[in-house]
Amino acid sequence: MKKTLVLGASENPERYSNKAIQRLTAHAHPVVAVGRKAGEVSGVPIITTAPNEQGVDTVTLYLNPVAQKEYYNYILSLHPKRIIFNPGTENEELEALARENGIQAVEACTLVMLSTGQY
Repeated sequence: MKKTLVLGASENPERYSNKAIQRLTAHAHPVVAVGRKAGEVSGVPIITTAPNEQGVDTVTLYLNPVAQKEYYNYILSLHPKRIIFNPGTENEELEALARENGIQAVEACTLVMLSTGQY
């Protein structure tokens, strides 16, 4: 299972980050959820600070490129294997930083990847 950090997590069931947390947990992937507001989705607490996590395989982004900037150093410090840039989160600057640090940058949809077995 791939430990996944969902950046931009939301309790709002209409948000794709919420749906991603639900599907990730349904597929038994450990999830860490970071959002602007504290809350909970499928038993996963949404925390508002950037936790010092070990063993993160994937960071999946649900923040626009401007909002991502404050998390660059944090994301890179996690040393994930990949960063998934969901639709609307594409960011050439962060993608280049990821590649420079040996992190795979993937422009894709986490929900589609999970449903097609590509996650």
